[in-house]
Amino acid sequence: MWNRGPIVGPFALTDHSGKLRTDEDFRGKLLLIYFGYSYCPDVCPTDLQQIGLAVDRLGAGAEAVQPLFITLDPGRDTAAHLADYVPLFHPRLIGLTGSAEQIRHVALAYKVYYTKYPPRSPDYVIDHSSFVYLVDEDGKYIGFFPPGTTADRMVEVMRQHLPKP
Repeated sequence: MWNRGPIVGPFALTDHSGKLRTDEDFRGKLLLIYFGYSYCPDVCPTDLQQIGLAVDRLGAGAEAVQPLFITLDPGRDTAAHLADYVPLFHPRLIGLTGSAEQIRHVALAYKVYYTKYPPRSPDYVIDHSSFVYLVDEDGKYIGFFPPGTTADRMVEVMRQHLPKP
């Protein structure tokens, strides 16, 4: 992830309510961005749970934060499916999907690794990196939390980047 070009880039994806959303829509908010998929059996639900807890633990500071879940499985993770999935982790979590090409574009911008395995099986899983990206109010990359980062650690770092009261 280091010294391999910029991380972060523009995107235009559909949110879980069916509305087109771009990266520009989230300016003015500190972003927690997670790439995964709803059929993930392990790391995705665990990390999404920690993101939800972190937002809750920020108290009033949570208003300055927007958590995003970007699917790596647009074939199964439709907007309607994400509408049922994302509220399980936090009411403010926004699920984003799009075409395979749109997802590939944003995943490349964030240096996200993912691949379907086995490639042609209907019972596939998606092998993927699982970082939680932290992006500032101007859309600039701050850093990432590795898989398994606790909500408390996320809060500790995010507080350093929240607007001062």
